[in-house]
Amino acid sequence: MKPHRRIVNQPVVLLVEDEPLVRLTQVDILKESEFWVIEAQDADEAFELLKSRPEIDAILTDVDMPGSMDGFEFARLVRQGWPEVAVLVISGKTGPGPGDLPPNARFLHKPIMPDDLIAALQDVMARRPQKSLTPEA
Repeated sequence: MKPHRRIVNQPVVLLVEDEPLVRLTQVDILKESEFWVIEAQDADEAFELLKSRPEIDAILTDVDMPGSMDGFEFARLVRQGWPEVAVLVISGKTGPGPGDLPPNARFLHKPIMPDDLIAALQDVMARRPQKSLTPEA
């Protein structure tokens, strides 16, 4: 594990992708662009990570995954519980319908060029509300 100080200085992305080769490629793209990456193979695992990792700045999730929820449902859950976390949803099979994407989230169709992926991620991060520095009572 890399030193904790690296997380403080880099945006932290929770990558949710069930296909190992796709996930590996996306991890490489994100790391080359100076993101710290936490990986999950489905939305259920990602939800548990999100609850225990307050440093997460953004979610990059696929739509079609095994488990109890798809990427659209997970994106809406993230927006409800963590409004300060940016959300980018991607899929090569399914596009969003009315109400699938939460406010300020973006959707991209696979395949995605690396520069387009990073630009979309930076865009959703720029539009998110800032994290509160003080805990709420």
